[in-house]
Parts: sequence; structure tokens; C-alpha cells
Amino acid sequence: MTIRHLRIFITVAECKKMNLAAKKLYITQPTVSQAIRELEEHYGVKLFERLSKKLFITDAGKYLLFKAKNLVEQYDALEISMKENYQKESLRIGASLTVGAILLSDIINDLEQINPNLDTFAFVNNTSIIEQKLLDSSLDVAIVEGKVKSGDLISIPMIDDYLVLVCGIDHPLANKSDICLSDLENQKFVVREKGSGTRELLDDFLKFHNLNVKIVWEASSPDTIRHAVINNHCLALMPMRVMQKDILEHRMNVIYNTTDEWNRHFSLVYHKDKNITDSILLLKDILKKYKSIDIQMDDLSSKLILE
Repeated sequence: MTIRHLRIFITVAECKKMNLAAKKLYITQPTVSQAIRELEEHYGVKLFERLSKKLFITDAGKYLLFKAKNLVEQYDALEISMKENYQKESLRIGASLTVGAILLSDIINDLEQINPNLDTFAFVNNTSIIEQKLLDSSLDVAIVEGKVKSGDLISIPMIDDYLVLVCGIDHPLANKSDICLSDLENQKFVVREKGSGTRELLDDFLKFHNLNVKIVWEASSPDTIRHAVINNHCLALMPMRVMQKDILEHRMNVIYNTTDEWNRHFSLVYHKDKNITDSILLLKDILKKYKSIDIQMDDLSSKLILE
């Protein structure tokens, strides 16, 4: 017994003739007759009495008609509900904290303006947690600043980024035009938490140059870091995009690396087995417009050079 059987039965009961029911359903009369016969055999009862080429519904038929109408109505409602709620494409986007703070909102606005029917969900955390969410399929795609470790993830560099060392305008290093590596020895630093791409880059830099610094703050919030830099005489290695406003408004001085050690990319990341949907392709295309940083170091009036 199927919904199709019940639809045919209801139509026959309403039309009271097999041929009329067949015309209404755009099927053949033998098909209608077979469906009624299969229903009667399935339940072991007569649903219609056939007298003088007329159909009269039986008591069992009346009971089935009442139940069948309810079932078909519930089925139709379910079909409509599923189509309305789950046939819209959804996209679960992860972002590392830096991306979440400075770019994600604009990117999602772009997505939803181009595709108003797209349902988006955003999750922001550090790179290592985002990576795990991609691996367990809690997220469809992510934009991260750090390097992903798993070989099961595909990482495509999309957006240019570079980090700068920042200090407050009253910090002792703010008065020096040229900074040597030795000037950073034992300086107070505020750093990102473990698992952050920015923290990993700083740790690698310090290890490579055999530098020892004092980590006096550890924070995941860019605002916490900027306050520690401005008010607590700390240094911080941070993305240029995050500190851009403070730098332009001369609340901070910039120490930038003349090598490419602090250059990096924000990458689009997804599982190697992920079905690449239209929304993921759209996201990839949107990211291209954010590729370059608006502000260049040469545009700044206050700058220090790390050699």
C-alpha cells in the first residue's frame, strides 16, 4: 500500500466511477481498477460494492476513506514543509579569529546579497579548532589565517595578509628608527593563544632567531591585545588588517619586517572529499575581491624597520 494507492482510492470514492477517476488522475481505467484491487487484497476487505455498473462504498471503505484523507493531507504537508525548509542550500562557514573579526561579516553579506536563498551559519574560533570542525563535518568550509595540519584538508591561499610588530607611541622602541633583533630580547609581549595561526608564526620566528621574550599577556581577543599594547607597554605581532585603524590614527607605531617572514595568506579550506557546491564556488569567487590590503606600509607616517 502506497500513497499513490490511497490517492487513487480517494478519487474513486469521490467520483463514484472508475472511468471518471481515471480521467481526473490522467491514468488509464485498468490502472485504477488494479490499484483498488491491490488495496482490497492488502486489507482483505471489500472497499466498494459493484451494483448495476455503479460503485457503492462499503463501511470498510468509508473507514479507510476517512483515514486515507488524513494520511494524504499529512503527507502533502510534510512534502511542502521539507521543500520549504530543507531544499534551500545551506553553508556552514568557519573562520579563524582574525578573519572573523575583520572580514567574515562583509563576506557573508556579499554571499547573501548574491544568493538571498542561501542559509549561512558562521563559527569563529582559532585555526586548530576550525580544522577539527572541518574534519568531523561540523563545517562545510573555512577561511583561516593559520596552516592546517591534516592531509585530509585542502587549503587554497586566497587573501594577502602580513603581520606587523606594534607598540604604543610611548614605548621605548617607538623613538628608534631602526630596530635590531637584539632590541627585542626580553621585551614584554602580548600574544595570541596556542592554536592560533598568528601565535604559531610568532613562535616560529622567535625560535628561528633564538630570541627570548617575556610573554606577559595571552589573549584571543584583538581588543584585549590592542589595549595591552597601548596601555601596558607591550609589543604584539598582529595582522596589519586588525591594527589598521589604530596605526592610521597614530595610537601605535609599526615595526615591520623587511623580509617576507611575516607575510602570509588567509586560506579557503575544505575537506578533500567535500562536494563542491555552487555556494562554495560563490564564496571562493567573493574572496578574490578581498585579496589585497588597502593600506601599504609606505603610506604610514610613523614606521620602524626590523632588520
